[in-house]
Amino acid sequence: MYFKRFISEQLQQWVKSPHRKPLVLKGARQTGKTMLLKELGTISFEQMAYFNFEEQPGLKQFFEQTKDVRRIIQNLSLVHGTAITPQNTLLVFDEIQECRQALNTLKYFYENSPEYAVASAGSLLGITLGQDASFPVGKVDFLELHPLTFIEFLEQADSSLADYLRSMNKTESIPDIFFTNLTEKFKMYLISGGMPEAATVLITENDLQRVQKILKDILTAYRLDFAKHASTKDIARIGYIWDSIPSQLSRENKKFLYRAIKSGARAREYEDALLWLQQAGLVHRVNRCQKPGIPLMAYDDLTAFKIYLLDVGLLRVMANLDPMVLFQENRFFTEFKGALTENFILQSLIPPFDSSPRYWVSSGKAEVDFLIQYKNHILPVEVKSDENIKTKSLAIYNQIYHPPLRIRFSLRNLHYSDGLLNIPLFLADYTKKLIDVTWEG
Repeated sequence: MYFKRFISEQLQQWVKSPHRKPLVLKGARQTGKTMLLKELGTISFEQMAYFNFEEQPGLKQFFEQTKDVRRIIQNLSLVHGTAITPQNTLLVFDEIQECRQALNTLKYFYENSPEYAVASAGSLLGITLGQDASFPVGKVDFLELHPLTFIEFLEQADSSLADYLRSMNKTESIPDIFFTNLTEKFKMYLISGGMPEAATVLITENDLQRVQKILKDILTAYRLDFAKHASTKDIARIGYIWDSIPSQLSRENKKFLYRAIKSGARAREYEDALLWLQQAGLVHRVNRCQKPGIPLMAYDDLTAFKIYLLDVGLLRVMANLDPMVLFQENRFFTEFKGALTENFILQSLIPPFDSSPRYWVSSGKAEVDFLIQYKNHILPVEVKSDENIKTKSLAIYNQIYHPPLRIRFSLRNLHYSDGLLNIPLFLADYTKKLIDVTWEG
C-alpha cells in the first residue's frame, strides 16, 4: 500500500524548480522517507540510482577519497550497473547520516554539477547536522517528513470519506452518518498512529497484534539509536527522559518536570539528553508563552515547557494502552488524561504552521493547551477529549486578549459561533483551511 503524502507536492516542486539544489529529506525512522523518494524516482524520472549507506558501507570510500563529483559519479555508476546521467536519473542517497563525507559532498554537487538531481534521506539527521561544522549551509534544500496524518491515513482507509472532507468549504455541520464513520476511522488511526507500516497492516489485515509488534519494534529501534548515536554520558539520561514521557503526560498539568525523570534529577544534567531527543525528531517541545505577542518565540518562558511524542500510536504503546479500548465507546479519548488526543492535535498543527505552537497559563486559574501564530494573529487552541466542552480557560483568555478567533477541538460537530470555532478532532489536518473559511465567511 502506498500512502499519498501531502509533502509529495513539495517534492514535485523541487523536481521542477530551475533553482533546484540537492535535497535533504529529514524525518524520524520509519516515517516513510525511503518509500517516498523511490516513488518520486519512479514517477518523475526515467530511472533511479539508489544507494543506502547503512546497507552498503563500502560506498563511504568513494566520498572519503575525493570530492570530485565526476569521479564519484563514475564509481557509483559502476556499482549501479548503468551510467548515471543528469538528464533522466534521480540519484538517491539513503541513510546519509552514516556518511558525513557524502553529506558534505552535496555542496560540490550544487557548485560543480547542479544538473544532477540528488535527493538524500536519513533518520537522526538533526543530530548529525548539529555536530558537523562543515555542513554546506545554503547549498541544499530541506524538507521534513512527519508521521502520517489522519487525512493521509483516511485516503486508504476510506477514500470516499476523504473526498468528502476535501470538498468541504463551509463551517457547517457534518451529516451524522459521515460524522459517525469519520469518528470510527479516527479511532482506528489512533491505534496505528502515523507509522506507515503499522497503518498498512491495520487497514489491510486488521491485525491488532501485528500492529502492536510493529510499533514495539520501532520503539526498540529508537532505543538502539540512543546507544549508537548519542554520547556515552547521555545514553542513560536519554532513556530516562524517554521512559518518563507517558507519566509526564498523564498528569492534569502536563508541564515537564525533571524530578519526574528520576529522583534527584536536575535540569543541567539532563538538558543535553533532552536536546538530543528534540534534534532526533522523536519529541516535540512546547514552551510556555509569557505573553501572546508576535512573534511567539520572543515571549517564550524557557523554564516551563511540555514534551510530546512524535507519534500518537507510539505514545499509546508506550503508555501500555491496549488497542481493545477502541471498542469501549469513547474511553480511548478520555483514558490517559486525554494525552493521546492532545498529542494528536499537536502533531496536526506542527506541519502547516510556520511557528511551533506554545501554551499559556494565567496565575494558576486557566491554561490554554496551545497558541498558534497565523497571519500575524495569535489564536488560542483548546483540546477536549470527548463531548464535554465545559471550560473556563478560553473564556479567561478571551477576556484578557480578545483574539480574532478561538479554536476548540472536540468530539462535537463542526460549528462556529461568536468567535469560537469548534473543530471535530478528525478535522485537525484542515485547521488552517477552516480558519480561512471562517474568516472569509
